[in-house]
Amino acid sequence: MLSVGLNVVPFVWAASPAAAELETIVVDWMGKLIGLPHLLLFSGGGGGVLQGSTCEAVVCTLAAARDRALAKLGHENIMKLVVYASDQTHVTFQKGARLVGIPPSNFRVIQTSASSGYGLTADAIRAAVDREVANGLVPLYLCATVGTTGLGAVDPVRGLGEEAQRHGMWLHVDAAYAGSAAICPEFEGYLDGAELADSVSMNPHKWFLTNMDCCCLWVASPATFTAALSTDPEYLKNVGTNGTGKPAAIDYKDWQISLTRRFRAIKLWVVLRRYGAIGLRGYIRRHVAAAKRFERMVAEDERFEVVVPRKFLLVCFRLRELLAAVNSSGRAFITHFVVDGKFVIRLAVAGAMTEMQHVMDVWALLQGKAEEVLRRHQLSRALIVQLRGTARLHVHADIILFIILVLGINSTFVPV
Repeated sequence: MLSVGLNVVPFVWAASPAAAELETIVVDWMGKLIGLPHLLLFSGGGGGVLQGSTCEAVVCTLAAARDRALAKLGHENIMKLVVYASDQTHVTFQKGARLVGIPPSNFRVIQTSASSGYGLTADAIRAAVDREVANGLVPLYLCATVGTTGLGAVDPVRGLGEEAQRHGMWLHVDAAYAGSAAICPEFEGYLDGAELADSVSMNPHKWFLTNMDCCCLWVASPATFTAALSTDPEYLKNVGTNGTGKPAAIDYKDWQISLTRRFRAIKLWVVLRRYGAIGLRGYIRRHVAAAKRFERMVAEDERFEVVVPRKFLLVCFRLRELLAAVNSSGRAFITHFVVDGKFVIRLAVAGAMTEMQHVMDVWALLQGKAEEVLRRHQLSRALIVQLRGTARLHVHADIILFIILVLGINSTFVPV
């Protein structure tokens, strides 16, 4: 309400010095809280900005990476630039690459597997990049994700960072939701190697009690970043240079796609001041503890399978038909994903008001619906056996299936 009610539009420093200065302060606060290296903070020569979403952050960093590369190669070589991500990386990176002129054929989706926890390995990137270089292409940009959307998988930032440095690629670390967990010391290790990144992003509006929209983006080289995004018309030259030839203050219009912007900093400032580091760590740990308990209950029930080990708040398990049964009850809503051809049910413990009792209630609902699904399956199997065993019924298997469907018994369920 404060952000909207104040109606501040801090696109240049002079439009609202307080808003611009507060933004530089809170992004450094957040960076320190999640353990980012000093070089990504304003106090260490880097800097940060609050954008609306990861989508915006991706487009901006891709544009900066593109211009940095083409300044050396020449703009006519844009068709040689290649972007790399895993099959678990959010699709917004493919969209962003197209928007900055990278041909879809030059976007490489590297397969992951259960052996690496569906994380993108340095070996896989090395092999892919070596092939591109041998074919005369230029590795441009690599995304490392900490907490993928589908499974909550984590890419090894340090290993990927070393591969990126080997070929001069821009390394972006996408920690959109799971980055919030890094305020707890026990999760900081997932960002190990962030000092090798050119940019890092995380969204306080996902798991940090902050209202939409609020995405933190940090960059190691503000000059490289803003060179791709800056505009300097005469009517906006309202900040002095202190005789250095460089702006004396931050003009956030040069850190984003649009010119105008909202006063997002006050939202994050209120959250940080209201809850503090201790309160926010307790909030994160409460969700993680609930997810951990849910995962344990699922693993102990032989009717279910935990598909990939939980790392944060997301538990991925499976039993077909259960998703529709639970959602149609109106008592809970859960979502799905597909990995290695397996249909996976996802439960995320992330609501601001979610308590352990809510998780227990969902588990009881899941167990009850699972019993119903399995009972229907057993009944349909028994009916098939009965029909096939009746000598007087010499009918085709397709007709048997049709009879079962007419009776309202779903025989297509296969426990996987």
